[in-house]
Amino acid sequence: MLTEALASMRTGSPSSVRTDGRAPWGLRLPPVAGAGFHVVLHGSCWLVPLDDTPPVPLGPGDVIFVRDGRGHVLADHPSTPAEEALPEQYSDGSPIGSVSLGGDGPRASLLCGNYHLDQGRPHPLVSRLPAIFHLPTRHGRHPELSAAVQLLGAELDNPRIGSDGIVPSLIDSLLLYILRAWLDDQPADTAQGWAAALRDTAVAPALTAIHQAPGTQWTVESLAARSGLSRAAFARRFNVLVGEPPMAYLTRWRMTTAARLLRESDIPLTAVAARTGYGSEFAFAKAFKREFGLAPGGYRRQARAA
Repeated sequence: MLTEALASMRTGSPSSVRTDGRAPWGLRLPPVAGAGFHVVLHGSCWLVPLDDTPPVPLGPGDVIFVRDGRGHVLADHPSTPAEEALPEQYSDGSPIGSVSLGGDGPRASLLCGNYHLDQGRPHPLVSRLPAIFHLPTRHGRHPELSAAVQLLGAELDNPRIGSDGIVPSLIDSLLLYILRAWLDDQPADTAQGWAAALRDTAVAPALTAIHQAPGTQWTVESLAARSGLSRAAFARRFNVLVGEPPMAYLTRWRMTTAARLLRESDIPLTAVAARTGYGSEFAFAKAFKREFGLAPGGYRRQARAA
């Protein structure tokens, strides 16, 4: 479900920049369309939000995730003045840009970048994440995420044959590792929302069914049967954890799936309608236009022209 939810929002490949700063250094990062991330490869630094949120100290292996791509500052110290810097040209076919700044003090090296996600229609799993969260990977925490960070660092420090293909794949996978680590950090007895829904023995099977087969003619009763709960009890539990009733989420996922098929494939509208549970192209087109404000054909043309 996590993979599918993210795939439904992706609008392109991630862009990344290797940032090397020597104290004193400060880098102001403007807002981006998507979700931002930083991985500390060497040294230490601070992330300074542009609101009243306290600065966050970062050490080797730490990961910071910015859900909505809001602007912020990276610096060797919160009091260091920040500058805006553009990455240098991508060289030697590298998939990573680079920027160097600062003086001649202690060095910090980071991988910074953003995942291009459609924030206009975010999946609730992503939209309900904290605006900024910090994942320390020291002291044995999040071993899989730590391993991915170490692999990235090794490829960037010592590029070899195949690095130009390995690095983008690692960065792409990093998003899943980041979100999985955050979900794993939520205590089972106090988790709420999607963190709880993905673990819930009644709701999780229903979500899996919807994601795997959006074209099935699901009802509250048929989904409740998978949970072992009554129709009313299942509907209440689903609504509390997911944030909307089962049929509303089913419609949301059908429309999300349809939009992805229209953007990424050339299959005819009748096939898109069938895959998303609509008995006719007319019924599908009516539902799609109500949701997106465009007929499916117009949406496909607009997406291809973007």
